Amino acid sequence: MKLVKSLLLGTAAGLAAVAGAHAADLPVKKAAAVEYVRLCSTYGAGFFYIPGTETCLRVGGRVRAEYLYAEPTIRADDTIGFRARGRIQLDARTATAYGLLRTFVRMEMTRNTGAYGFSSTSPNIAQAFIQFGGLTAGRVTSFFSNSDMTNDNWGTVRFYDAPDVNLLAYTFTFGNGFSASLSLEDGTVTRLNGFVAGGANVAALDYAGERAPDVVANVKYVGTWGSAQLSGAVHQIRSGNPLIGGDGAAFYPDTEYGYAVSGQVAINLPMLAAGDSVWFAATYANGALAYLGFDEENRAGRASGAVADAYVDLADGEIERAHGWSVAGGLQHYWTPEVRQSIFGSYARVEYGSGASVINNAGFVTGLADFNEWRVGTNLIWSPVSGLDIGAEVIYANVDPRGRVIVDGAEFGSDSAWEGRLRVQRTF
Repeated sequence: MKLVKSLLLGTAAGLAAVAGAHAADLPVKKAAAVEYVRLCSTYGAGFFYIPGTETCLRVGGRVRAEYLYAEPTIRADDTIGFRARGRIQLDARTATAYGLLRTFVRMEMTRNTGAYGFSSTSPNIAQAFIQFGGLTAGRVTSFFSNSDMTNDNWGTVRFYDAPDVNLLAYTFTFGNGFSASLSLEDGTVTRLNGFVAGGANVAALDYAGERAPDVVANVKYVGTWGSAQLSGAVHQIRSGNPLIGGDGAAFYPDTEYGYAVSGQVAINLPMLAAGDSVWFAATYANGALAYLGFDEENRAGRASGAVADAYVDLADGEIERAHGWSVAGGLQHYWTPEVRQSIFGSYARVEYGSGASVINNAGFVTGLADFNEWRVGTNLIWSPVSGLDIGAEVIYANVDPRGRVIVDGAEFGSDSAWEGRLRVQRTF
């Protein structure tokens, strides 16, 4: 038995030694190195390095739920509106020998119902641009606007309120807060042709194809006290509807150019409370009324004012430009770090000239009538946690067509309307 036991133990030891030798000969695969995401503090909170690159990326977005009450003018009008809007954005930045290289994309989708009008479910590229040194190319806020103003109005106030447009621009930075920009911007989005027939010798100007973009320029200063900007824009007015001359031959009116100039100032008021500020904007436009912040139809209640950049004078075959001006301003105050309020308002005036409208024997105005408009509003916003806003806003608007008009069989001079909004918004 001792002999058998010794043989068994010896055999087991030999097998273990052989197995160990073979195991030692097998190749050992090293674990892949783990590349952790690194925070990028260079450009602010939320940025991180894309693994394997020196590019910093921030992923953000916003969800907005809004509810509108708009005072109706006729029984068919919707009084209540619902809006849901979602936003996703990517901001990628890389430091280069030529300056900052930045790529930004913002996509939005909106569902509107009721008083908000048309319900849109198509993706909207709100912004998509590349910045390389002083160059900006793509879709971004118009350089006519001072994007550093802290206006917090939700509804409409009459000034060019930071619209997004397709453009190609270059910004020259001089240091000490001073800069200047030159921008070529899409002129088709600033065309207004809300023509109303009236004068016998007046015809609508139907815009022809765009041959030149809007040329926008600004000079800007940003300091610890706030910011100030002087802006200018030139807008091409080119008619596409032919006229018949005295010899029976067709011709087109000569091309005209409209323009707009604006001064915009924002002033910080930390002596009142942290975050407080006041802003002011004054704009004059001649043949480029979109830069006043108007659409083609301006309405309050049943009173309305049509907005057109220009019209054709049939008596001399020339393009006649409309002109107008607006002033707007607002104050933002923090009652507590979580509760803030904005008060804002605007006044605007548009004029077309005596030949664009007709006043009949009863004193009623038809055609492109001159008008005044003023708006005033306030909102109160509670931010219980960072990035969350819950608030309400009310706006009162008045339109005076500077004469009596007939709308839906009723006689009106000036008229006014109220609107109110509730908003719940989370930004991340």
